[in-house]
Amino acid sequence: MPDMSGIDLLRRLKELKVDAAVIVHRSRRHFARGRSYENRRCRFLRKPFNDDLLLASVRAALRDQEGQTKRYAERAEIEHRLSTLSPRERDVLVGLVEGRANKQIAFDLGISPRTVEIYRANLMNKMQADSLSDLVRMALIAQLLGSD
Repeated sequence: MPDMSGIDLLRRLKELKVDAAVIVHRSRRHFARGRSYENRRCRFLRKPFNDDLLLASVRAALRDQEGQTKRYAERAEIEHRLSTLSPRERDVLVGLVEGRANKQIAFDLGISPRTVEIYRANLMNKMQADSLSDLVRMALIAQLLGSD
């Protein structure tokens, strides 16, 4: 790129919050300055680089990107399922993810334990969860607790 170095590109991608696999040439002066870039998906190659190393880096970057795409799709699907929950079902979900028993959730929400069981069954169905651990995994993927 005539107007931007590889390092400048990394900085710009970080500013734009673009999560992409990147392969750049990094000169010795950058290493000497002790600069570090916190992008685990970034590979640095020294020139002149070996063609096999470049191809292996490209393949690894493509695998990383494919995995990231799958994770984004899974998260989008989980977030869609979460959007179908009623506010009370969401309250019960938060209690379950926090590890509380049905009776404790019922007490905290001011409803009966049987009502919690009904909400729990509904949310398991809506979330298409096979087990409580599956439900917790989905909530963690969607960062349910971090966003509330």
